[in-house]
Amino acid sequence: MSHLLGEYNCKIDVKGRMIIPSNLKKQLPEAEGEGLVINRGFEKHLVIYTRKEWDKIAEELSNLNGYEKDIREFRRYFTRGASELSLDTANRILFPKQLLEYAGISSDVVLVCQFDKIEVWDEDTYYGSMDNEPANFANLAEKVMGKGKGKDNE
Repeated sequence: MSHLLGEYNCKIDVKGRMIIPSNLKKQLPEAEGEGLVINRGFEKHLVIYTRKEWDKIAEELSNLNGYEKDIREFRRYFTRGASELSLDTANRILFPKQLLEYAGISSDVVLVCQFDKIEVWDEDTYYGSMDNEPANFANLAEKVMGKGKGKDNE
């Protein structure tokens, strides 16, 4: 799968359905046949994966040692609420109510493509968190991406 791109403002109707934007749907050709999986994010947001990407994560989790308490707890919390999504004939997905409640989502959302997944944020929460961008983003870039990178470290 190629990396997903874009940021999309969408609305969720009173029944919990949202139309997938056409530019995003074009990037998800396997979604109609294989479906999607939605899960809780690490912050108060949701994450949508293609079935193929979710299966990679599930395989990785299943290979961890289930006799270790931290691993069992992580598996439980990570997979809590994970649900399959499918597109209806109107290109809508139906969000599970408990996941919308977890993320504090009512109607206005932002879909944020993050390479192999799509984050689903309540619009106010997302833009509020983006208002906290570091004063010097270059310093963060160096901290995250600079170590061990470049010609001198090859």
